[in-house]
Amino acid sequence: MIQVTPQMRILLAVEPVDFRKGIDGLSGVCRNVIGSDPFSGYLFVFCNKRKTAIKILMYDGQGYWLFQKRLSAGRFRWWPEHEEETVSVLAVHELQLLIWNGDPSSAAVSGMWKPISSG
Repeated sequence: MIQVTPQMRILLAVEPVDFRKGIDGLSGVCRNVIGSDPFSGYLFVFCNKRKTAIKILMYDGQGYWLFQKRLSAGRFRWWPEHEEETVSVLAVHELQLLIWNGDPSSAAVSGMWKPISSG
């Protein structure tokens, strides 16, 4: 199992992708649509057109990991719909909610920790 830490960057492709694509095809989407390097160590999250499945692509320094979750019934309830944007940035807790078919936009969480300035 891959450990997802708060320091990881998670990029979600807003537009659905063809789930016949494997690692090479999704790497091309990362480069050409999202505009990010698939070797960056980011987690890239994709959904299919019917929103019944998600795929997560990640490079760990040695090779790619490709995870897929397909719901046995229903569809993923939440997915960003920003027509002018091709990518959305997620926090780790938002990814966890998404994987469990929750709604990250309505989650009540405390704010990000910031150090107090001494000046």
